[in-house]
Amino acid sequence: MTTSHSQATETFSKFGKSFQEKLVKILLFDRVFANQMEEVLDNKYLELKYLQAFTQLVFDYKEKYGTHPTLAIMAAVVRTEMEDYSSVIQRQVREYLVRIKTGEGAEEEEGYIREKALEFCKKQKLKEAILESVDLLQKSSYEEIAKVINNAMLLGSSNDFGHEYIEDFEERYTVQARDPVTTGWEEIDQILRGGLGKKELGVVIASTGSGKSMAMVHLGSRALVMGKTVVHYTLELADTTVAQRYDSCITQVPLGKLFLYKDEVKEKIVHVEGKLIVKEYPTKSASVKTLESHLEKLRQKGINPDMVIVDYADLLRPSSNGFRAQELRHSLEGIYESLRALAQKYDCPVWTCSQTNRSGINADVITMEAISEAFNKCFVADFICSIARTKEDKMDDAGRMFVAKNRNGIDGVVFPMEIDLSKVHMHVQPPDEGYQLRQVMVTTKKDQEEKLRHKYKKFLSNKGGKKSKDESEPEMTPEPKTLATMNRGEVRDALRDLKEELSSKEQQKHE
Repeated sequence: MTTSHSQATETFSKFGKSFQEKLVKILLFDRVFANQMEEVLDNKYLELKYLQAFTQLVFDYKEKYGTHPTLAIMAAVVRTEMEDYSSVIQRQVREYLVRIKTGEGAEEEEGYIREKALEFCKKQKLKEAILESVDLLQKSSYEEIAKVINNAMLLGSSNDFGHEYIEDFEERYTVQARDPVTTGWEEIDQILRGGLGKKELGVVIASTGSGKSMAMVHLGSRALVMGKTVVHYTLELADTTVAQRYDSCITQVPLGKLFLYKDEVKEKIVHVEGKLIVKEYPTKSASVKTLESHLEKLRQKGINPDMVIVDYADLLRPSSNGFRAQELRHSLEGIYESLRALAQKYDCPVWTCSQTNRSGINADVITMEAISEAFNKCFVADFICSIARTKEDKMDDAGRMFVAKNRNGIDGVVFPMEIDLSKVHMHVQPPDEGYQLRQVMVTTKKDQEEKLRHKYKKFLSNKGGKKSKDESEPEMTPEPKTLATMNRGEVRDALRDLKEELSSKEQQKHE
């Protein structure tokens, strides 16, 4: 640790006793932060004598044994290594250690304490360097002045060199709480292990008019009902419009009748335990940095988000990087990377949505290949699902959800959906009775292969000008009823036979 200096020493007194006790507790439990503070922390910065003594014991142990003490070790050190201190200080240190063992520190305060303590200590070291430079200036030792100032600026820099295999053994065996937030879809929560977790990015894909914005409202409203704080960013609709959709989703009053049942709606939503902030930005006017700035302001007011929703990421403005404009696909990839970084910084799940390209319009199942513009978005997200609705589905208030990517469980499965956008009702149903999840996927794939086979037959007919005798025979071209009973291997064999037949016909034509 550093030695005391001759000039009057400032202390943490302006921060108060509670701040100083929590700071010393952090020094005991956080080895990396303690290493960083050791370079700049003078014991005399601590106003209270027993905290000075406790901190000195921690750093003396580190210096002597080359490792950071645990709470159990510190209890032994306090019992055996304090004979040089007065009985009053010994008693105060023991009482402080008991408070550490039994107290429940507020984790949300730790970030503030770390930042302010480190900032205070670094400023004190810089002041010391400036005072030392006064004497050097009189001696014209300019190189020495630069060295002193530069060394002072480097003190207290991050000493986190990564996960140390031996030193951090216990850390990797500590259970990390994922603390997922429900999607409100029981079937999806099962394969997501409870919902989208902290620091994770989820993406909903849908074609225009299929309900991707409604899905965002559904996800937010389920979290809201569970007592969570939701921050919903809209770049396409008015904030009041989005809020009305929450009204409809929570109360199931149709959007067209909200004004008629205004009093009943209010009576129901006032009992919702969560907190919702809807922030509107014009299309392409806000970047991820803009959202981050808004979240910081909310945090300063004591509002910490449990879920962030961005409707939708493709409408965000790429962050300026000082270079010429990038291609759209590169810009979108950067936006999704920044959104995931936002989830990590604020330790909460982030949901957004993306629009499909033309291949997704009126498709039975939308896969990741149908994502508009930037396929690289898929690499960033932790969970991706799609909502597909054909014209017939829209008439029947139905649809299908395809789980395209899931880092926390199985993917590649299809679920039928019940969708009524008039009251923001979106319900994921279990697969049809008698089918397993994987079978739903296989059935869909089989249907696609059957369509491919019919297209191939049509191609053969057009290529040859007219059907040959062999082509019209049942054994060469099975009826659809027979094909439906084939497995995937049999379908592949049939396609191979047809290709061989085509090759043979082409060869005969040239001869």
